[in-house]
Amino acid sequence: MNNLQQIQGVTFENTNDYGRGQVVGYHSKPSPIFRNKALPVDVQGLKSEDRRVIKMDGDEAVSKYTIGFEIEKTRLYRGAVQEYPLFCGFERDSSCGYEAVTHVLPLLPKSMWRTKVFNMFKEAERIIDDRYSPSDYSCGGHITIAVDGMTGDELMDKIRPYASILLSVFRKRLTNRYCNGNPQMLPAGANGINTRTGKYSVAKNTGFGIEFRIPSRVQSVKQMIRRYELMYEMVDACVNDVSYASFLRKVKPILISMYEGDTARVDRLIELAKHFRKFILTGKVTAQVVADLEGWGRTSARVGAYRQWYDRNLQRNDEGHRMSERFYIEVMAQIF
Repeated sequence: MNNLQQIQGVTFENTNDYGRGQVVGYHSKPSPIFRNKALPVDVQGLKSEDRRVIKMDGDEAVSKYTIGFEIEKTRLYRGAVQEYPLFCGFERDSSCGYEAVTHVLPLLPKSMWRTKVFNMFKEAERIIDDRYSPSDYSCGGHITIAVDGMTGDELMDKIRPYASILLSVFRKRLTNRYCNGNPQMLPAGANGINTRTGKYSVAKNTGFGIEFRIPSRVQSVKQMIRRYELMYEMVDACVNDVSYASFLRKVKPILISMYEGDTARVDRLIELAKHFRKFILTGKVTAQVVADLEGWGRTSARVGAYRQWYDRNLQRNDEGHRMSERFYIEVMAQIF
């Protein structure tokens, strides 16, 4: 390592691999690179409690948490398909059109290293931003996370109590057949609600980690940054057994930024997340979450599909698998 590298720290550069700058068939993209190593200068200034997320391997800092994104688009901006330090490659996607998949990235707290990751997002804005490469509701924004030393089973079990915030934020995708399986995130064979645990689940167990399939399409660099920050807080909370109340306090400023300062909306999302947490941990379907789980008012509605898990208050208002019009209006008013 030369003195210039020691001063500048890690740099994320292209590999000049021709295949990384071309659109290829589904599952034919080049393999991702693990970009979760940096130099000591990149983690200078980290608080002592934040240093728990890295380990030193000789003169390199290694992130214990990693993340990857899939960016689905209906069309890619002319001339924008080329190699980027962020992406391992581009694929055709049958459900949306095209998909850009990132390398394996470090999942970090605020630091120079994280700033360099966000700079990669900015460099790829002509792929990420809808104003250049558009998306529609058929597109998703899958996020894969992993933690050093933990299996997918272990991470799934630890993160379940905190994942309710994702069900709240992305609740409109809870009736999407490509990502609505096993909303309680239970292990295979468990006796729960809709425990279909294959590919089309809320969270797919990859063995080495978890692929959250519930996030909606990515429409901007800012949105992708906020999702990164949210996932960091969620992973760090589950690994270190942070209380749920403390976790919500940490993610609230991120959500406020996501929703352009609309604190009232964020308060409703957080309240809704508490009801989704009850659903994940106990299987009880309350009035606050039933409309989203069953898709009331949508073409994909499955009214009554969760009826056997309705809590007592909800059962008293249920009329033959369908809610009364008055109660329906009351419930929807409670949600948004």
